[in-house]
Formats: sequence, structure tokens, C-alpha cells
Amino acid sequence: MSENKIEIKNLYKAFGKKKVLDGVDLDIKKGESLVVIGGSGTGKSVLIKCIQGLLTPDMGSIKIDGEEVVGTKKNIHEKMGMLFQGAALFDSLSVWENVAFTLIENKNVARKQAKLEAIRVLRQVGLAPDVADLSPSELSGGMQKRVGLARAIISNPEIIFFDEPTTGLDPIMADVINELIIESARGLGATTLTITHDMASARKIADRIAMLYNGKIIWSGTVKDMDKSDNPYLQQFINGQSQGPIKVEA
Repeated sequence: MSENKIEIKNLYKAFGKKKVLDGVDLDIKKGESLVVIGGSGTGKSVLIKCIQGLLTPDMGSIKIDGEEVVGTKKNIHEKMGMLFQGAALFDSLSVWENVAFTLIENKNVARKQAKLEAIRVLRQVGLAPDVADLSPSELSGGMQKRVGLARAIISNPEIIFFDEPTTGLDPIMADVINELIIESARGLGATTLTITHDMASARKIADRIAMLYNGKIIWSGTVKDMDKSDNPYLQQFINGQSQGPIKVEA
């Protein structure tokens, strides 16, 4: 049995003439927290959507638990949870209905039982039961992120994706969310893939970091490896330097 939960080989995806993924190779071990860093428009979100089966790669292989998922009709979504950028809560639903959405819609859990389960998971992410009947618009940005996290973990997923989980949060709340991500993933024994620009977040939650640039993984290693690396692209990015091999169009 492979120790990898996700194995990506020679993955390509283009939109018209724009090559987004240009031969990505990436393995994620079972129970590992991998953080993918890279500039805007480098294909991080496209990579996640390909793994989830929301986009079909032009070429390449994606295996989950050793089974090929590209070009198959396997239902892999039951294994997955996701915390979206900006939380992406349904405005027309209450907090508990957002959290319990997959239980009600996909698992046919009765609403009364689903609400009890939602309240239990809301407690796990530090929210009191009286939040359950509020609407998302009544919550702060940090509370919305917690609700999004509760929704991501309620079905006990084996794989959790985090899309810019600390965007729009102040440094203290960002650290709170980082702690909750670590606790939640460890509690479930889940494999996690996070995409972020926030290097403080990446350093805190990552077992391993990979950098995506020009459609390829150009570097991967631990946080300690990252700080010692002499890769000029990596060092320019993590230090936020305008000068270097990465050219940004104004």
C-alpha cells in the first residue's frame, strides 16, 4: 500500500492558449498537511479543482488512495471537505443549515438530528449554540470562517482543502483560524492541502510546502528547508521582494 493519499503525475491544464498547469508532479502523504504557495494566477485553485474532479485535466494522472480518478465516474467527493476563500456561505440559509448542508442534501439526515450535529461541530470551532440560528450576514469575518470550517469537517472527510483560509482576517484572528485548522485536521487524521499567499499561515500549518510557478512545482520541502533554500524564485516570494526572477506586470 502506498503511503501517499494523493499522487499527481505530469498534470496539464490549459484554457485556450493559456497554459495553467504544465506538467505538475506532486505527492501528498496520508495525514500530511501540504501548503502550496505561489503568486496570483499561477494555477493553485485550478490544481485543487482538478483533484476534486471539478475540472478535467488535459493530460496526466491523479490518484487518490492508489486509484486513478481522472476520466472515471468515481464518487470521490464523499472523502473531501473544503473551506472556501471568503467562507462562501449560503446567504439564504441559517448558520446551522450551512454547516449541515451535506448531511441534509447528500446523506438524508433528518433536519432535527442534522441541527444537533451542526451545533456540536460549531462548538468544536469555538462558536456557541446560539449562533446556529443566525444568518451568515450577522457574523463577523472570523466567525464566518469558523462556520466554513465547521461545514468542511462535519462529514469527517479524509481530505480537506483550504483555499486562502486567512484572507481578510487580522493577524490575531488569522492565527486563531490556523490553530483550528491544525486541531481539526489532526482530530480527523485528515490529509490537507492548503493554498495561500500568507507565509505566516503556511509556516504554522505546513508539514511541507511546495511552490507552484509557471505551471510546475519548482520546489518542495519543510519550513526549515525553505529558509535554507537558495532557490531565487522561492526566496523572492517568501520575502515579498519586488526584485528577482519573478516578474510582475504592473
